[in-house]
Amino acid sequence: MNRLSGKTALITGAGSGIGRVIAHKFGEEGAAVVCADIKGFEETAKEIADAGGKAIGVELDVSKLDSWKKAYDLTVHEFGAVDALVNVAGIPEAADILDLEEADFDKMMNVNLKGVFFGMKTVLPHFVEKSAGKIVNIASLAAHVGLTKLPSYSASKGGVVSMTRQVAMDYAGKNIQINAVSPGIIETPILANISAEMKKQFTDATPANRLGRPDEIASMVLFLCSDESDFITGQAMIVDGGWGSQ
Repeated sequence: MNRLSGKTALITGAGSGIGRVIAHKFGEEGAAVVCADIKGFEETAKEIADAGGKAIGVELDVSKLDSWKKAYDLTVHEFGAVDALVNVAGIPEAADILDLEEADFDKMMNVNLKGVFFGMKTVLPHFVEKSAGKIVNIASLAAHVGLTKLPSYSASKGGVVSMTRQVAMDYAGKNIQINAVSPGIIETPILANISAEMKKQFTDATPANRLGRPDEIASMVLFLCSDESDFITGQAMIVDGGWGSQ
């Protein structure tokens, strides 16, 4: 406990799913948590506060730089600094490339890839000024292996991994660590709409013979935002039950 005591973390996508679980984990570990999302952020912040933690909710559209600036300014106003940024916000996809419309492709890039770009662009000057900072960008197993009917999603998450590695090299000498986490198939509300047959296919394809849990992703993110990971940067940590190792 208290591995993040005295730290402030800005977490996008905190209104639901993996982002919400990460926000709770950080609150339990002593961080002041800024729960950012387009909806659900107030509920997550209240849950953390009711459990004895410190948190605020903020509306954030990650695809808009002005929205990022407002979220950052509120974070610094409330807590004095930002110590960690966790880019979780993203949207899913299920389409063959022949059926994919240009507008849908652009939306995927604006949220999943440009949102990460805007987040790093917003906090990095602050991190450079204080010579410290942690960034974790949530990518996907789809960035590393071929998965069916995910053309723009895979491209966006592949971009997240590549950008993470590149920016990490530029800022490694400034005591700023930037890493990605690539989840496999995780039990989140998004999976509630898939068929039992598809769920079985996912499970069978995972050597661990089960789907992942959101708290397992949160634990990896926690490690990468703690002082224990100060010599780790530019990495894509794949948490997938062994799928990508086959």
